[in-house]
Amino acid sequence: MTRSVVTRFAPSPTGYLHIGGARTALYNLLYARHRNGKFLLRIEDTDQSRHIEDAVTAIRDGLLWLGIEWDEEHRQSAARQKHQAEAERLVAEGKAYRCYTTPEEMTAIKASHPKRRAVSPFRPAAGTSASTTQAADTQTGSYVIRLITPEHGHTTLDDLVQGAVTLNNEDIDDFVLLRSDGTPTYMHAVVVDDNASGVTTIIRGDDHLVNGVKHQLLYEALGYALPEFAHIPLIHAEDGTKLSKRHGAVGIEQFQAQGYLPEAIVNWLMRMGWGYGDREMFSLADASALFAIADVGKSPARLDYAKLNSFNCHYIRERLGHDRLSLVALVRQHTADAVSDEQIDAALELITPRHQTINGIGDEITSLYTKPPTFPLAEPKAAKAFEEFLPLASKVTATFHDIPADEWNAETIKGRLHLLATSEADGKFGKVARPIRAALLGRMDSPDLAQSMALLGKEVSVTLLESASRASKVA
Repeated sequence: MTRSVVTRFAPSPTGYLHIGGARTALYNLLYARHRNGKFLLRIEDTDQSRHIEDAVTAIRDGLLWLGIEWDEEHRQSAARQKHQAEAERLVAEGKAYRCYTTPEEMTAIKASHPKRRAVSPFRPAAGTSASTTQAADTQTGSYVIRLITPEHGHTTLDDLVQGAVTLNNEDIDDFVLLRSDGTPTYMHAVVVDDNASGVTTIIRGDDHLVNGVKHQLLYEALGYALPEFAHIPLIHAEDGTKLSKRHGAVGIEQFQAQGYLPEAIVNWLMRMGWGYGDREMFSLADASALFAIADVGKSPARLDYAKLNSFNCHYIRERLGHDRLSLVALVRQHTADAVSDEQIDAALELITPRHQTINGIGDEITSLYTKPPTFPLAEPKAAKAFEEFLPLASKVTATFHDIPADEWNAETIKGRLHLLATSEADGKFGKVARPIRAALLGRMDSPDLAQSMALLGKEVSVTLLESASRASKVA
């Protein structure tokens, strides 16, 4: 009888949600949803020396922000007695043993035989029965419990992504299941927990590939049904090196703070290793219907920030057209308090196409509404353009002062600018627009001049031009 599909994401709560972990969670979710199965979140918190409770919140919040929702949540620490009982069962069955060798002694054993597996002197002799092992175990003091691994032959894991992966058994040490303080190692706890939760498919990074082969030995020793394994390649930096903090943002909350939308991050992550033909854009629902683990590549994915920015621009435009209120709310988080929601909403069409992130949109809207030019202008190009404002100042101020308030709009303003260009600059629009842009906005890299003035309103625009006129005379 075929088991219902169950996948899981099992992070250690030692820090933020890494983008590699987020992608692993995403693939587990897509695999489960595609097969109408369950997706579990398990917080692997048995190592209390490294446990950070705030990290649990960060992981959960990061997943939910991305739209990755789980069906059940577990804490690994809640199963500690089960971990201990299963390790002791293996000892009783002669499949594991209590090892009283200290870490320093094991290090010395490995050093004395660098080309051979390190064998503890407490490993039972081949053929020793469980009862004989227990009777002979009269040693006292602290100990760990080690699995008895095969000494000869090889072990092969059939991986859904990597194919057949084989290790020589002579290269596999008797790995520890329980530490001397009774806490389980990752190697043991993860197998016991996955079996207890009915996990059928384990999708994780290929840095666990060797662990997967070892886990197969433990599954067999415990008598558990073997799940499917899919070890996906890691994410590398743009230069092909291992991803680290020196490459910039690597945590989901960092991308969130930089103004990326969750749907853009999700689309970016799912395309780092998986694809469906030439298609680039996928919602979670789309990908859930199409996802196949067989379509995940074997080569490491590389961060492509240009693609992320492209995705983000797409989804910002999508929100602008279909979910404007949510876009206003997001921009509000990155805009000065003095700017109203109405002002944000009015500026979106003008400002949004100029930026790849919500941060950029918020910063420019803040600058437009709350940061009038400070003279002398710091930007060299703007300062040079402003030098040409003095001979135009009085005519410019009068021109815009004369526009009736109820006719103050971008079309009327642009018409007045063209009239100024005709009368003052032989019809050369730039000869007029550049000095006015510098005087009004204080920078040359700015939105359309007429539309900016329309947003600012007549009173503010004229006041700014009058202020610039006084500054130009002083200069």
